[in-house]
Amino acid sequence: MKLSENDSKHNCKLTVSGDSISKGVIFDEGKSKYVILEGNYINLLQSKYNGIIRNTARFGNTLIKGVTKLKYDVLNNKPDVVLLEYGGNDCDFNWDEVCNNPNAIHKPKTDFDIFGSKLKETLNFLKNNNIIAVVMTLPPLNADRYLKWISKNDTLAETNILKWLGNVSRIYQWQEKYSSAVLKIAKDTNTKCIDIRGAFLQYPDFSKFLCLDGIHPNEFGHKIIAIKIIDFILSDKAYLIKDNTNSSFN
Repeated sequence: MKLSENDSKHNCKLTVSGDSISKGVIFDEGKSKYVILEGNYINLLQSKYNGIIRNTARFGNTLIKGVTKLKYDVLNNKPDVVLLEYGGNDCDFNWDEVCNNPNAIHKPKTDFDIFGSKLKETLNFLKNNNIIAVVMTLPPLNADRYLKWISKNDTLAETNILKWLGNVSRIYQWQEKYSSAVLKIAKDTNTKCIDIRGAFLQYPDFSKFLCLDGIHPNEFGHKIIAIKIIDFILSDKAYLIKDNTNSSFN
């Protein structure tokens, strides 16, 4: 399927399938809890998008969970474009189990090879249904901050997790591996890819765009994502952006 300028007249339908980042979840330090950011990247994008956005993202979604819902949504709502944002939960571990038994073998929520094969399967499904598929790489995380978060600032828990990890930098490297897989699969399958990770890494201190947990983008982080997506659309289908501008969302 190819979009043309005429598609803007029927309100190009975009479905977003992803996890808590696309849901707009941030950690509110003042309230000491997770909340939905009003100015999340989806809402910022919608303010500029010449079409309809359907956000099906869910907190805690892995690719396998999300795709089950996505297939139903695609067949019933028939979007023109699907934006996939996965990997953050897929690469994660049950850190309580790691803490309790640091000498055991622990597996991620979605095995790396299964993640890759499932992503390819999903992209084929979308293309076979004449839907344009677009994937996103993962925003980078702050390993030290995330370690504090998953160990709940407990010294013993942190020690046990580090014993299993070997080095705190492995958290970053493991998450980066899943993000790199998204990039490679996009290239191998000729799928459009928005390099969100690269957008964050352009800043020397990208961590200031992350929440206290070290993994969820904060308000400014969501602006970075929105601007990157809008720039991507402008480079290919500028008529889908109102006023043909990315805006700085100040």
